Amino acid sequence: MTTVRTITQWIEEAAPLALQEEYDNAGLLIGSPDMLVTGVLLTVDVTEDIVDEAIQNGCNLIISHHPLIFRGIKNITGQNDVQRCLLKAIKNEIAVYAAHTNMDNVMEGVNGKIADKIGLKNRQILQPKKELLLKLVTFVPADFIQQVRNALFEAGAGSIGNYDNCSYMSDGRGTFRANEKANPFVGEIQIEHTESEIRLEVIFPEYLKVKITNALLRSHPYEEPAYDFIALQNTWNSVGAGIVGELPAETDEMEFLHQLKSVFHLQTLRHTSLLNRKIRKIAVCGGSGSDLTRQAIAVGADVFISADFKYHEFFDAKNKILIVDIGHYESEQFTKDVFYEIITKKIPKFAVRISDVNTNPIKYL
Repeated sequence: MTTVRTITQWIEEAAPLALQEEYDNAGLLIGSPDMLVTGVLLTVDVTEDIVDEAIQNGCNLIISHHPLIFRGIKNITGQNDVQRCLLKAIKNEIAVYAAHTNMDNVMEGVNGKIADKIGLKNRQILQPKKELLLKLVTFVPADFIQQVRNALFEAGAGSIGNYDNCSYMSDGRGTFRANEKANPFVGEIQIEHTESEIRLEVIFPEYLKVKITNALLRSHPYEEPAYDFIALQNTWNSVGAGIVGELPAETDEMEFLHQLKSVFHLQTLRHTSLLNRKIRKIAVCGGSGSDLTRQAIAVGADVFISADFKYHEFFDAKNKILIVDIGHYESEQFTKDVFYEIITKKIPKFAVRISDVNTNPIKYL
């Protein structure tokens, strides 16, 4: 049997919780991480119908995109839908987990699935995150450099875009003198020692700092290895909001809009005035992404697809871009498929069910 902890760790490998926005509440919201899982139900939202569906199908773990608990709860009396869901899930020993903005902020998450559905190539993050990277600088005896590098790489350091095992090395000499309490790897007590060393530099995301530090200390031969962490102002181009990419070939605006309606099963969509030109470069952002309109224009996108645009925000197109609002739920509906692929890749025959319930609170006439 597989535990809640194991399954949620798979989700977090793809979308680390450290990448969620400050206002968010992603993670395990109800239940014990050590509980054995009989089945998993995947959904965009957690509603009473979803909890009932989990009960009926023997699923004791619900994984949703939107967190059931988002704001503070002062009591649980069943006075609203959230509280009734909490009571019913707890009563039936159902764990509830959410992967929200952390799944929005990774390349193969919510926006990656939208890009898949549209067929976008040459993808990049629309608005990469800043100041999330650190550089480790340390100094290692030449005979142990590969040992230390491998340990750091295994801990998650040295990945830049589509490349891994990235590091920089330069030769130098280090000096030190051990006191009577030391147990030096090389050199003698109270005698200054000079050692040929290699300066090693690797980059990693800040949330891995503890893991990287432990890997360094375990693998380095010195009793007191010298190392520095340097905060970088670089953007992290693999993490951030939205995705921009290109269609395989140029297409007509109206033809593309009809394609969107078909692919996303839309009854309707909202858009700005057509610009009467061919389109190829597309920017997307699942959920409420209107604040990225200027960024979409800046990267030269012909179309920006997102949701929840207010009336005045459509004016931000300024006849430079075609804004298309396909709806919040509609833009995130395939997040369930992202969860399914992550879990079934680990255990192909595990009891994972994509919910049959359309939790979209907005209906169209």
